[in-house]
Amino acid sequence: MAKQRRRPTRRRDRKGGLTSGRRKPCPYCRDKVDQVDYKDIGTLRRFVSERGKIRSRRITGACRRHQSQVARAVKRARELALLPYVAEGVSDRSERGGRDRGDRDRDR
Repeated sequence: MAKQRRRPTRRRDRKGGLTSGRRKPCPYCRDKVDQVDYKDIGTLRRFVSERGKIRSRRITGACRRHQSQVARAVKRARELALLPYVAEGVSDRSERGGRDRGDRDRDR
């Protein structure tokens, strides 16, 4: 008997299931906010990751208009030192378990 070939599953079929078709509502549209304020640090922190990167629309659920305003507001808040540019504290190397350049000399 010949081996049966299974149809390859598409990525979107595997990933979400039935609940993934619905997008999150935009937090600014829900509250009827017209402009994003760069001085509202508490709200802007939700749109910035722990590493200091601006989160995407897919993650935050913001609409296109408000996401561009959020990006502009985060950049302004960083410029005024209200938000950090990068994460504080732990360096990348020690977090990932990698070695720094000083370790190479000891291995030889």
